[in-house]
Amino acid sequence: MAYIESEREDLMEEATALVRRMELRLAHYHEPVVIGQRREKTLSIYFGQDLVYHFDATHRLRRAFVDGLLFRTQGTTLSQLQRKRKPGVSALMRTNLSDDECTAFLQTMDEQLVRLRNALETDDFQVLRKIPEVDNLEIDLPQILTEILRAQPRLAPAIKGKR
Repeated sequence: MAYIESEREDLMEEATALVRRMELRLAHYHEPVVIGQRREKTLSIYFGQDLVYHFDATHRLRRAFVDGLLFRTQGTTLSQLQRKRKPGVSALMRTNLSDDECTAFLQTMDEQLVRLRNALETDDFQVLRKIPEVDNLEIDLPQILTEILRAQPRLAPAIKGKR
């Protein structure tokens, strides 16, 4: 996380690590949704600025950003990271989620993913932009979302070098 966060001006243009990406308008969501894959087939879904999920290549949750808080896998649970600032110093305060909190977090995420998958399966969306323009990510995505929802374990291994 950067020392000072700011809203992204154009995620589609800035997210160059996402070699396949698209911006969608969904009927049930007020902000455009940006979805993309990196070369190694990891998936990122941005439901606007404050709801972001990042998955590993085997469809397990790696990180999330929800309501100004960063969540990072610890392998068996998620850690919630909150930035605390003092003049000239910034620190991340970590709290591991309890089993019940982690389960509730994953259930809320699943609800978002099911709504997205349903919109894609019923053609209840509009593609605003795609990079590359000839890509068919919207065709591949329902199956990828199904694999995310079925992944076991749900969480990626702990991120190396992070406690």
